[in-house]
Amino acid sequence: MNIQVMPEHKLSSVAPMKQCNVEKKEVELILVKDQNGVQYTNSSIIPTNGRGVGPPGSSSEDNRETWGKKIDFLLSVIGFAVDLANVWRFPYLCYKNGGGAFLIPYILFLFIAGMPLFYMELALGQYNREGAATVWKICPVFKGVGYTVILIALYVGFYYNVIIAWSLHYLFSSMTTELPWLKCGNSWNSVNCTEFNGSLPDNSTSYAKNKNTPAAEYYERGVLNLHESRGIEDLGWPRWQLVLCLVVVVFILYFSLWKGVKSSGKVVYITATMPYVVLFVLLIRGITLDGSMDGIKAYLSIDFKRLKTLEVWTDAATQIFYSLGAGFGVLIAFSSYNKFDNNCYRDALLTSTVNCVTSFFSGFAIFSVLGYMAKKHGVKVENVATEGAGLVFIIYPEAISTLPGSTFWAIVFFIMLLTLGIDSAMGGMEAVITGLSDDFKILKRNRKLFTFATAFGTFLFALLCVTNGGMYVLTLLDRHAAGTSILFGVLIEAIGVSWFYGVDRFSEDIERMMGFKPGLYWRLCWKYVSPAFLLFVVIASLTSSDLSYDNYIFPEWANQIGWGVALSSMLMVPSYAMYKFFSLSGTFRERIAYCITPEHEHHMVAEGKVRQFRLRHWLAI
Repeated sequence: MNIQVMPEHKLSSVAPMKQCNVEKKEVELILVKDQNGVQYTNSSIIPTNGRGVGPPGSSSEDNRETWGKKIDFLLSVIGFAVDLANVWRFPYLCYKNGGGAFLIPYILFLFIAGMPLFYMELALGQYNREGAATVWKICPVFKGVGYTVILIALYVGFYYNVIIAWSLHYLFSSMTTELPWLKCGNSWNSVNCTEFNGSLPDNSTSYAKNKNTPAAEYYERGVLNLHESRGIEDLGWPRWQLVLCLVVVVFILYFSLWKGVKSSGKVVYITATMPYVVLFVLLIRGITLDGSMDGIKAYLSIDFKRLKTLEVWTDAATQIFYSLGAGFGVLIAFSSYNKFDNNCYRDALLTSTVNCVTSFFSGFAIFSVLGYMAKKHGVKVENVATEGAGLVFIIYPEAISTLPGSTFWAIVFFIMLLTLGIDSAMGGMEAVITGLSDDFKILKRNRKLFTFATAFGTFLFALLCVTNGGMYVLTLLDRHAAGTSILFGVLIEAIGVSWFYGVDRFSEDIERMMGFKPGLYWRLCWKYVSPAFLLFVVIASLTSSDLSYDNYIFPEWANQIGWGVALSSMLMVPSYAMYKFFSLSGTFRERIAYCITPEHEHHMVAEGKVRQFRLRHWLAI
């Protein structure tokens, strides 16, 4: 069945029409089928400005599920983008890389790459109303990019859910009159456990790196049981306490997603808003502590000399990319459930700005407490400042344990971590479910069963990360599962949309949705700046140091497994491209044409109207 929009001056040759009184609207007549000399037509009334008309080939009665309310979509996007990294990574990067000076490259990369990529993915999903794989009906040869990001989102679920399980474990452990990481003398403590006496150990240059504090030993020995493992080659059995927490996390995810966006859109009312309430409460409590201003001054201290180092620019580039969450297929999946004429341009600006402001705001809540801790122990802020799990599971909990009402503050803090993680995990799993169910209709018809299978599958693989040596597996996956591979995937995605599908065509799609074309700034960013930015970040990711966890250096075979995991997703791009090319019939030229021509225009290729790419077309904006 070929579908072709007929020009207005040719309508009379298809079928005579009586003049009708349609106020401020016009009739679009579409040739549906030509059989035995008889032309069947279908007409629909559309607004004169063209806004609100679905993509070519779409039905006027699209039965795709949509968000219950606009706020459901916005909270889901914000909840996905604002995750644990906003709390445990950005504040430390800002402090380490020149304080306020770090905001210069950070904001620069936000405007020239972060926002354009964010806007591109929202528009791509909303216009085509498809998941990460089938959205590539716009340029079929790039469908492998969709499978790449879906596979990466699945990999991330293997270990990200474990971090949420840690938060849940800490939450349960906080429900006591005395927090278990306050003192030594517990069953998990070693003979070397030392409660801080105001001076750093002789072999330690940083309090944050001291592994013998009660809080550090509770995390590594009481929760992870890491001391029972010699390395990644010695994993041991899963820890039953963490397995139970992981089961709870998986059940929360399943029942949040099993009914689609109608159910997940309601869950985010809690999971997306709770972190802001808690952050504000923690900030108010933090700034009332003695020494808090020292921490905030250290956080905001400006050192422009740091801008001369490549590390600062690399950190800013990678942070803005991972913080916004482009490339995981989540933004495409979420926006595909929007109404066709939704203003995704405004949504992109709003949600990306909220995400970055949250990162900056969280730094005040974190460093006000770090300043208090440094003052209490008589050390400099640099001695307690750290990032990652060490910050949220060791340093910050230790600081909380010394406050009056420590149980309350611990419960509040770990509820925040739990909600930060849950909605981000929901986004990743939704990308997998939407991406594959749009591609394989049998999965869409059995969404509840498929959602359960996906959740249960991530649970089984995550068991490796809750063993005695699970931290080593998690570190390996964190480095390789969504490192270079996700950057590569988004780079190919940007090239596919901007250079093969075409910025002009993409801009026309946006105009069809919202009634206006993107400005020159956005088109320049999509075609030149964003791909160059992504190429820079990909190269920077390849120069990273050897894989390690504290003083443990991973064996070579573990690094090879890690790169194998990364390649397993990246190879989807060339593998599918070759499959697509060789599965088509016709001459070499026709096969190429079918590969790079949108599916709704394949009849033009069959008619010999092969789409041509000349240098002047590629360079045009």
